[in-house]
Amino acid sequence: MDSDKKITLPLIFAVCVAVIGSLQFGYNTGVINAPEEIIKEFFNDTWIERTKQPISRTLLTSLWSLSVAIFSVGGMIGSLSVGLFVNRFGRRNSMLLVNILAIAGGLLMGFSKLARAVEMLIIGRFIIGVFCGLCTGFVPMYISEVSPTALRGAFGTLNQLGIVVGILVAQIFGLDVIMGSEKLWPLLLGFTIIPAILQCAALPFCPESPRFLLINQMKEESAHAVLQKLRGTQDVSRDIQEMKDESAKMFQEKKVTIPELFRSPSYRQAIIIAIVLQLSQQLSGINAVFYYSTGIFREAGVGQPVYATIGAGVVNTIFTVVSLFLVERAGRRTLHLIGLGGMAACAALMTMAALLKATVTWMSYISVITTFAFVALFEIGPGPIPWFIVSELFSQGPRPAAVAVAGCSNWSSNFLVAMLFPYAANAFPKYVFLVFLGFLIFFFIFTYFKVPETKGRTFEDISSAFERQTEDGVVSPTVEKSPMVELTSVQPTKDADANI
Repeated sequence: MDSDKKITLPLIFAVCVAVIGSLQFGYNTGVINAPEEIIKEFFNDTWIERTKQPISRTLLTSLWSLSVAIFSVGGMIGSLSVGLFVNRFGRRNSMLLVNILAIAGGLLMGFSKLARAVEMLIIGRFIIGVFCGLCTGFVPMYISEVSPTALRGAFGTLNQLGIVVGILVAQIFGLDVIMGSEKLWPLLLGFTIIPAILQCAALPFCPESPRFLLINQMKEESAHAVLQKLRGTQDVSRDIQEMKDESAKMFQEKKVTIPELFRSPSYRQAIIIAIVLQLSQQLSGINAVFYYSTGIFREAGVGQPVYATIGAGVVNTIFTVVSLFLVERAGRRTLHLIGLGGMAACAALMTMAALLKATVTWMSYISVITTFAFVALFEIGPGPIPWFIVSELFSQGPRPAAVAVAGCSNWSSNFLVAMLFPYAANAFPKYVFLVFLGFLIFFFIFTYFKVPETKGRTFEDISSAFERQTEDGVVSPTVEKSPMVELTSVQPTKDADANI
């Protein structure tokens, strides 16, 4: 087997341990939804103990909104702090270090009921948000840097698989018969401590990123040994040479800051692509679909709509696995286009079903089918691809800053959707998916004309292709032309294709 496609136990172990951070992100995203009414009762009971009066509806709504939204605020702060950790402590050690936040946040939430302290729950949600924001940078970066070029997309998809499995676990654990009860909801929120402890125990047995060892710490022998272990072969000269070329280029550049990403023509187009891809994930309407799913299933006559919603979570997981097997065959750009185009069609059908289901009874079933299809198509492209393609678009120098900006864009748009969607749903409930349809069409057009295919390309090859463009956006003759405009003409070289 070609060493570029060889899957070794040390590689699988390292990637799976890193993905625990993604699972944490998914779990803490979904865990707060199931016990909503029970937690509101806790807020009310605590308020009565302190003031001898029931809490007002306005204050209760505000406290609940704060408990949900503070997670995204923490995520924004965490995602912007990625570079501060990975350049100083390394990729693996950063993941290990920040588990302190997960344990602290879990303890605060887990003991909030016992202490009769609403503040502990809110602060715990903020801290766990910071942790998850950091993880959304650490995990894709680490996976992309330990994976062989030919398998980078497939392993990168495991990041999204960890997220959707985390959401599914939160949905299942949140059932009344498990931990979504009045007595056990603090255990449901505090459960995040368990995967944090497991990751802390396993990470010391994982290697540090070989790119960090060679390029950042100048430890060639250590990087060589790590690569031999990860690749399962003694000959890793090609990987080492690629890193050395990237290192030589990195030392010719000044330190890349976040403002520099937007000022420099070499990075500007790549960072715009990274940001728009992150926006395409959050503004696609996927969260709105999950928000509406229980109501859609109930109106379609499903007896236990909560279990149908869990079924949507299962579909979410299955099609993330499908994407894992397709991404290195079909390519990132192709799958993203299929996902966006299919979701746009589903959004149009969901709007039509919402308008006609009062007069056409079978339209309710169309709503259910399109809900599942929407979720499946999201996981084909817009779900997994924006997370790992950011690391592919940038070389070692600007990568931490780029990942921080992209992650912050994702968390910011997530926060805005969470805050604004309820108002839009109330203002025009039957037409709300037309808003997402407009976004999906825009993101499809942008992806078609601006997003390059990165399948089978080395980090250096991709970043160099951006830099070979002149300031007015015309591609240098050294880059192979195609019917697309400048960035989509970035295709794998013959040598790169031969190695796949």
